[in-house]
Amino acid sequence: MHIHDRKTYTVESVTSGHPDKVCDQISDAILDECLRQDPMSRVAAETFGSHGHLVIGGEVTTNAKVDYKKIAAGVYRNIGYTKPLDIQVFVVQQSPDIAQGVNTGGAGDQGIMYGFATAETPEYLPRGVVLVHKLAKRLEEARRTKEIKWLLPDGKTQITYKDGEIVAVLVSTQHKKSVGQDEIKKAVTEKIIKPVVGSLKHIEVLVNPTGMFVQGGFEADAGLTGRKIMVDTYGGLICHGGGAFSGKDLTKVDRSAAYMCRFVAKNLVANGYAKECIVSVAYAIGHVDPLMVHAIDEKGRSLASLVKKHFDFRPLAIIECLNLRTPPQNGGFQQTAAYGHFGKKGLPWEEIVSL
Repeated sequence: MHIHDRKTYTVESVTSGHPDKVCDQISDAILDECLRQDPMSRVAAETFGSHGHLVIGGEVTTNAKVDYKKIAAGVYRNIGYTKPLDIQVFVVQQSPDIAQGVNTGGAGDQGIMYGFATAETPEYLPRGVVLVHKLAKRLEEARRTKEIKWLLPDGKTQITYKDGEIVAVLVSTQHKKSVGQDEIKKAVTEKIIKPVVGSLKHIEVLVNPTGMFVQGGFEADAGLTGRKIMVDTYGGLICHGGGAFSGKDLTKVDRSAAYMCRFVAKNLVANGYAKECIVSVAYAIGHVDPLMVHAIDEKGRSLASLVKKHFDFRPLAIIECLNLRTPPQNGGFQQTAAYGHFGKKGLPWEEIVSL
């Protein structure tokens, strides 16, 4: 399915303070710390937060010495939450010697991954996806700079398009008890929505439609790593193989191959081979070569031969091509764990190369 066929669609984003995203950021902060100390680390870190409690689980194979509780508490505080968390850790440390035996360069799991790019925006992403992340980021910015003093960390944004035009914008934001609904709607409309969306003529604006939103984060909801896979990728506008990203090292094709699919799709569009491009790949556990590599343009024409000529989808080749044993500069993999994994500057899978 192609974006240009879908004139009516809705996309959403969430702030870094959303409970699921707090978990994603903690899982990726753990990954970053493991990779900083030991680039060959294997990491599968899952985080679950609920009502004052945080549980970190999973498996790691690493020589790194990691203080999981300290990392989690630091991420939680940096996001802007102040209430204490009871943090428990159930991470199983596997022997690096055992991992060596299975390290043959095969895929660590079976599965299907997708990547997408469109010439619609400078970010090579659908306009709605770009705007809805900007709205959510703008909420965080206005809170951190104290431009809107009563904003709190949790929040969600949503944009609906009909026939290619925005018809509705929805912002739900956590706020201090002291502020009333009228002031919230006015400030969010003027300082958050208008600077991002522009004119609101003929657009339905919804701000905190349920009324009060005082309790947020783990006080209000449970959060879990890997539960915002559409926010992380393309807003549900193209297929998704179902594998989440955060907390996984890049030997795991769920993450690395999805990044490679994006890299390939973006470069096919940037080099003029397509206006829009979907790339898909499939793996069998333990197999080095993918079972399938496919790519189509906006007219449904296959670009697979071009992809196979220029790009190598074997797991270790992807890691090498995109330099995935080293956390990206200016924020590591943790920077991907809020406001999407694509369309951001400085990430190796967003680089444009000549084909």
